[in-house]
Amino acid sequence: MRIQLALNVRDIDEAVDYYGKLFGASPHKRRPGYANFALDEPPLKLVLFENTDAPERINHLGVEVFDAARVQEAGSRLAAADILAETEEQAVCCHAEQTKVWSDEPQGLRWEWYVITDDAPDVGEAPACCDGKVAEAATLTAAAPAEPATEACCAGSAEVSAPACCDA
Repeated sequence: MRIQLALNVRDIDEAVDYYGKLFGASPHKRRPGYANFALDEPPLKLVLFENTDAPERINHLGVEVFDAARVQEAGSRLAAADILAETEEQAVCCHAEQTKVWSDEPQGLRWEWYVITDDAPDVGEAPACCDGKVAEAATLTAAAPAEPATEACCAGSAEVSAPACCDA
């Protein structure tokens, strides 16, 4: 398990250069406007979205787990506490296929618990969600009556319009 920190950055190249030096690591994945660092020490998934107009630096937070049962456990726990916002099964997001659950904290910050089920799906240039659109591959369910998901795949807070999706 590792914590995920997804940040909006003004210049992806500048950010990758800085965080590469900060952690002494190369990105795990790099795409136009997107990069992620999958670090063991400290246990962190750092996700960078190039989003020059974002009003907030934090896009969203998450917990990456390595077993789908952990996502199901988190979903059950969040549902029992009445804080489950939505569930996505096998959604292609940020150049990876994932299963995840989302919760919105009282001030609007989005949290996800997720597992990557395919780190390199064959989806062409960019999955729909990475263009800021709802992922067609996602099966969304909500704890409350379903509403159309805005940038369902890793959108971060409702106020932040992410140019890409999330965490893979």
